[in-house]
Amino acid sequence: MIEQSPTHHWRSVLAAGLAAGALLAASGCTNASGSVDSANLVNGKQLFVQKCGACHVMARAGSKGVTGPNLDEAFYAARQENWGDDGIRGVVYGQILYPNQNAPMPANLVTGKDATDVAAYVSIVAAKPGKDVGLLASAVAPAGGGKPAVEKNGLLSISADPNGQLLYVETTATATAGPLKLEMPNKSGVPHNIVIEDTPIETPVIENGVAKASGTLKVGKFVYFCSVPGHREAGMVGKLTVR
Repeated sequence: MIEQSPTHHWRSVLAAGLAAGALLAASGCTNASGSVDSANLVNGKQLFVQKCGACHVMARAGSKGVTGPNLDEAFYAARQENWGDDGIRGVVYGQILYPNQNAPMPANLVTGKDATDVAAYVSIVAAKPGKDVGLLASAVAPAGGGKPAVEKNGLLSISADPNGQLLYVETTATATAGPLKLEMPNKSGVPHNIVIEDTPIETPVIENGVAKASGTLKVGKFVYFCSVPGHREAGMVGKLTVR
C-alpha cells in the first residue's frame, strides 16, 4: 500500500497529510454501523487486507506482508508525537492517491470512497495495541482454518486465501505416492503459487484463476509454500504428507 521509505519521509509528508485528513473528515462517508460523517471501517479493513496486506505488516489487521514498510513501526513515532488519527489518515490517503513513482505500490490501488475507508481504518489501528472489536473483529474471516486438503484420484487442490491474506486455506494436506496433479484456486487478486519443496512440482504465479502443475511424489513429508517474495516468510506455507 505505502512505499518503502525511511522514517524521515513520513515526517516530510505530515503537512500534506494533515490537509488531506481535513478534507477526508469533511467528506461525509458512512461507518460500519451506517451513521454519517465517518468512514466505513469494515470496508476499509476488508480492502486493506485484500489490497495492502500482502505488502505490509499491521497487527490489528492480521496482515504480515514484508515487501513494504511495517505500518505499526512506520506510525509509532507519529503516535508518540501526537499526530492524531486525522494526521495519520491524511498521510495514508495522500500516499494512496500519489504513491512514489519509484516504489512498487501501484497508483489507484483503491480509489474514491474505498480510498477514504482504507485510510480511515489504517489511521485508527496502526501502531495501536490490542485487537479489533465489534464488527471490525469479524470483518475478515480467519485464514488458514480449512480442513486438510486430501488428494482424490490423483488431484490435490489447495486454495489461496480468497480475502488476500498471505495464507493457504488448507495448511495441511495428504496424498498418495505416485503421479499428482496439483491445483491452486486463487480468487484474491494477490499473486500466489504453490511450490512443493524438494520436488519438481511448482505452479505458475497467478492473481486470479486456478494455477496448475503436475509431477510424481514419493513417500515422505514435504513443505509447500508460495514463492512470491515475502509470502513464505509471512506464513504462506503448509505441510504435505505422502503415504
